[in-house]
Amino acid sequence: MAFLAGTTLVWPGTPLDRIWVLNRRAHLQLAPLAPRVGLAFLILAVALGAAGIGWFQKRRWGWRLTVCIIAIQVLGDLVNLVRGDYLRGVTGVVIAGALLVYLCRPPMKALFN
Repeated sequence: MAFLAGTTLVWPGTPLDRIWVLNRRAHLQLAPLAPRVGLAFLILAVALGAAGIGWFQKRRWGWRLTVCIIAIQVLGDLVNLVRGDYLRGVTGVVIAGALLVYLCRPPMKALFN
């Protein structure tokens, strides 16, 4: 989804733009910032892809990258809480926080070289 969002923001006006019907509000907020935010989404997509590759190859760097990505997600959800978006914030902190705790347990960490 990050790749798709980035692609449609960097290169608007393609048939792919129809995907924004799923989240019109986000498109209205992101479109004015288009090329810069689109590039950030494309970089995020590469980071997520790399984390997936490292994860499935059971590499230590894949585990570290995954933990960093989830930790950033927790921070973003905490920002949502501070801004007053309680439903998204609490849900995100609970889910991403539980994932982070699970990932940092010694048995999970030991699976990665």
